[in-house]
Amino acid sequence: MRILAIETSCDETALSIIEAIKVGPQVKFKVLGNEISSQIALHAKYGGVFPMMAKREHGKNILPVLEKVLKEAKMHIINKKPQADLKLENKINKMLARENEIQDRWLNIMPFIKKPKIDAIAVTTGPGLEPALWVGISFAKALSVYWGIPLVPVNHMEGHVFSIFPKASRSFKVEIADKMFPMLSLLVSGGHTELVLVKDFMKYKKIGQTRDDAAGEAFDKVARMLDLPYPGGPEISKMAKIERKYIVPECYNKTSNFSGPRTRGTEAVPDHEKSDVLSPLISLPRPMIYSKDYDFSFSGLKTAVLYLIRDLKLENPNILENQTIKNKIACEFEEAVVETLVHKTLKALKEYKIKTLIVGGGVSANSYLQKVMVEKIIENKLKVKVHFPNKSLTGDNALMIAIAGYFQAKNKKFAKNLNSVKAQGNLSL
Repeated sequence: MRILAIETSCDETALSIIEAIKVGPQVKFKVLGNEISSQIALHAKYGGVFPMMAKREHGKNILPVLEKVLKEAKMHIINKKPQADLKLENKINKMLARENEIQDRWLNIMPFIKKPKIDAIAVTTGPGLEPALWVGISFAKALSVYWGIPLVPVNHMEGHVFSIFPKASRSFKVEIADKMFPMLSLLVSGGHTELVLVKDFMKYKKIGQTRDDAAGEAFDKVARMLDLPYPGGPEISKMAKIERKYIVPECYNKTSNFSGPRTRGTEAVPDHEKSDVLSPLISLPRPMIYSKDYDFSFSGLKTAVLYLIRDLKLENPNILENQTIKNKIACEFEEAVVETLVHKTLKALKEYKIKTLIVGGGVSANSYLQKVMVEKIIENKLKVKVHFPNKSLTGDNALMIAIAGYFQAKNKKFAKNLNSVKAQGNLSL
């Protein structure tokens, strides 16, 4: 089975083509084409994603990306004498009525491309930014009608569950075996933080979620407080990593007069850094870490950082010009988030007797989260296999949508009525 997948839930215009063959308890996948057009540089100027701007860029990018992925898959075959079908063209125009950028380019591109050997089209229908989602959905519907290929709606979060399977090579496999289940998926991104119990593929039960800000969203907001560029998560992690190189003697605290050598591992701190030794104590809460449920909350932690910076500026208005202080805040914030995520996840691993842990979403790329999660699983002597996606697949991508689309198609979850396929910004697993 060959699947063409389309992902436009936020600021990445991504398309992928895969081939899947079921062999016993395994499904073998081959990546025929995988292309992505990122808008990060555009939105970075504004410190975040603007939905309508993202929508416009998706409209501009989606047809060129389709051509690229078809060429990569060796499916871009030119129609030298395309036949005009006015009835079909009128139907496509109506389907693309709200997508002017696509509509304007359609007749200059699509009639000259022969129908590829694709068995199903998978498209993200939510959750995500609805204006952005609609671009991919409208385009997928138009392709479905134009080529006569069935459409499969896919949940974006389900895609993140499957994102751990592709490797660096063009081929990978997904094992369908009882020894993998029950599975737990910690999905952490800019828009979501949730714990999902996976009893089998396509059988999900959400056991916990954020009550306000998602972890990735909190990273970005704290980064803005520290005057860091968007996206903020990687920047905070870089600063936190620098801070963790230092070891501060236990006898040092906010009010002490300790002036002995501060060390970096086993080395003394260079003289030019000694002025930073007696910096203020940076401490942040671990929100809801000991609550009886599996829910999260990061809005209060974000506010705690805001108040911390405010109080530090009362003592020294220029304190954020001190890079060491900024590193300390970044480090303490990252550790607060990671400690909370890991604690709740470990609790669920024990309660539900989990065999496999999947960590997906943009925040899953955080090396400190990966390190602590693995260490705590070993420390607690849990017989759990933990999986993180390849770094290139931690963000939004069409490859994960293609895999989820395959399983949906195998279970015949095709859209019976294209008019029923709509963008659902708050779609849940």
